Amino acid sequence: MEILSELIFAGFLIATAVQLFIWLYYFRRLAVFTKKENPLLFPSPDEIPVSIIICARNEAENLKKNLPHILNQNYRSFEVIVVDDKSEDATRNILSQLNISYRNLRVITVVDKPPGSGKKPALARGIKAAKYEVLLFTDADCCPASKDWLREMQRPIRGPAEIGLGFGPYKKTSGFLNMFIRYEAFFTALQYFSFALAGHPYMGVGRNLIYKKELFDRAGGFAAHEHVMSGDDDLFINQVATKDNTCIILNENTHVYSDPVKTWSAYYRQKNRHLSTGRHYQNKHKFLLGLVSASHFFHYFLGFLLFILGFGIIYAVIITVIRILVITLICEPILRKLQDRRLTLWTPILDTAYVLFYVIFSISLIKGKIKQWT
Repeated sequence: MEILSELIFAGFLIATAVQLFIWLYYFRRLAVFTKKENPLLFPSPDEIPVSIIICARNEAENLKKNLPHILNQNYRSFEVIVVDDKSEDATRNILSQLNISYRNLRVITVVDKPPGSGKKPALARGIKAAKYEVLLFTDADCCPASKDWLREMQRPIRGPAEIGLGFGPYKKTSGFLNMFIRYEAFFTALQYFSFALAGHPYMGVGRNLIYKKELFDRAGGFAAHEHVMSGDDDLFINQVATKDNTCIILNENTHVYSDPVKTWSAYYRQKNRHLSTGRHYQNKHKFLLGLVSASHFFHYFLGFLLFILGFGIIYAVIITVIRILVITLICEPILRKLQDRRLTLWTPILDTAYVLFYVIFSISLIKGKIKQWT
């Protein structure tokens, strides 16, 4: 039993050491990041024409609420393309009404497409119809933080930058579910922003993503992963992003907010669909992300076993406290940049609860089953 306890303690030390390395080597980059440090982010005041593309299926209420905020951006030359993907609600009527007031709104109606093909064929039609070289993507349930969203998002897409990764947080409401959803969105952004800064860009979120049309054409569109129903955003970026063509775009004007789901069951269905695409990432990215999640999980799991066995408890507690202090100090400036500083005080609890996230959704990562987008 003593040998087993020693092995568990050794595993606990290794997992914690890996965690501290990841937080101090990778995630700390985002904590100290400033726009001036990004060599691809040119602070030019020039404006280039942009095509904003939104795919919508049965999103009448969201379009009515959010689309005017996108159409009224402080920008000289842009179009907004809404692809109506076989909607069965009042989407067509809402778009027709908005078309009367906004000349820069273009509507593409998808009547038929291959069954079970998901969002990609509709999105590809919107990209093909775009008049401009720079493409900015968001969703029907998203609302930009400001009227300067488009202006700030387009700035890096000149010179060597072909891809800009934005942040898509969720709106603040009451309750632990909302707090956890916001933390999960933060932790996801922490990873893809930090790894991009380290020269390993691996994903973006379709709620707030910008890239060049020429890049899409050069990559053959979504052909490389057309067999996967989702992944129009993260799988495409995983395919084409490099350290030389990708930058992060991070300030309070570039955030795009979404309404969070209100029940745990709805959250499970949402994440089950999103997370299953991760198994199609490049091997090097799966290794990095696996290292993050495995070390996080085993830090707590093996620490719990040590507590049960009554072995090295004092040392385990001290080490756990040190780790929590390190991640909290790193999270604070990042959460401040992401406009959600209140989560800092909850970081120890949410970091612990995140272990259950790994356990519950591990089945999705293994099976990779995806339901058609709705």
